[in-house]
Amino acid sequence: MIVLFWVFLSVVFYTYFGYGILLYFMVLIKECFKAREQYVVDEALLPQITLVIAAYNEQDIVEQKMANCRALNYPASKLTIMWATDGSSDATNELLKKYEDVVVSFNPARKGKTAAINNAMKIVTTPIVVFTDANTVLCNDALLNIGVTFSDPKVGCVAGEKRVLSDSSDTASSSGEGAYWKYESKLKEWDYRLSSAAGAAGELFAIRSELYEPVSEDTLLDDFIISLKIVQKGYIIAYRSDAYAMESGSADMANEQKRKVRIAAGGLQSIWRLRGLFNPFKYGIFTLQYISHRVLRWTITPLMFFALLPINIILVIQGHLGLYLWMLIAQDLRCGVW
Repeated sequence: MIVLFWVFLSVVFYTYFGYGILLYFMVLIKECFKAREQYVVDEALLPQITLVIAAYNEQDIVEQKMANCRALNYPASKLTIMWATDGSSDATNELLKKYEDVVVSFNPARKGKTAAINNAMKIVTTPIVVFTDANTVLCNDALLNIGVTFSDPKVGCVAGEKRVLSDSSDTASSSGEGAYWKYESKLKEWDYRLSSAAGAAGELFAIRSELYEPVSEDTLLDDFIISLKIVQKGYIIAYRSDAYAMESGSADMANEQKRKVRIAAGGLQSIWRLRGLFNPFKYGIFTLQYISHRVLRWTITPLMFFALLPINIILVIQGHLGLYLWMLIAQDLRCGVW
């Protein structure tokens, strides 16, 4: 039982903290021998981009989103704005008609975000496509920093950074979500500096259009599947913290719990559909990154995390006091916080 306790504790620590520590030192060692990639902005070499905005009944924020799009620092002659509004039954499409340069991909049947993206990709003609959500605000240089990154032929996908807006009136769920994304963003940056980021978030990411594969409509984490299928094709996912999307955090703990459950279910689905990435002979160090950063979080680590408490109780009952008693008290406090 003691061995089991320490094995479980070690896996939990590695998943949430140890991997980050290991990754940090692996990046330091690598960069002692190889300098980091530097990208130079040359407007003449910037690629043609289509910005695809996934939306469902977003009439209240169409003008705000379009104002954000107009403020983006990217040559207007090289930017196409497209809204994917499948299933929208409000005034979203009517409001978009006043923007003559906007392309609208619409299907009256509501089949979800994945179906909307699949439909939009059928009419994308530019070499690069950037995906974002209607309820996010992109930083002014987001597209510029993404576009220049594709000058590296090894890059098949560029993941932007998600930032959660917060203020003094935010709920605990929103504040905690913001802290989580800051840590997650740092891990993504280190993953990229070592080899490749282990996935992209749907708030902002881009791919080479020719690499896109239609995604099954029942896919829960379309952004994750789309980005990692590009890794399976032999390309890397670059990460740009200076290309970020801002959105408000979850309104309350109930919404945050619902989001987490969906991510967990989508994670398990994705692991099966991307099982080819478990081959280290084909993907090298990325397999370790993928397992450490993603797979463990969605599979055995949560089970081990919750199993630590009953195992700890058994150890104390069996007379293992001292360290185990203090650890039990710490776990009781943890449960009290949750």
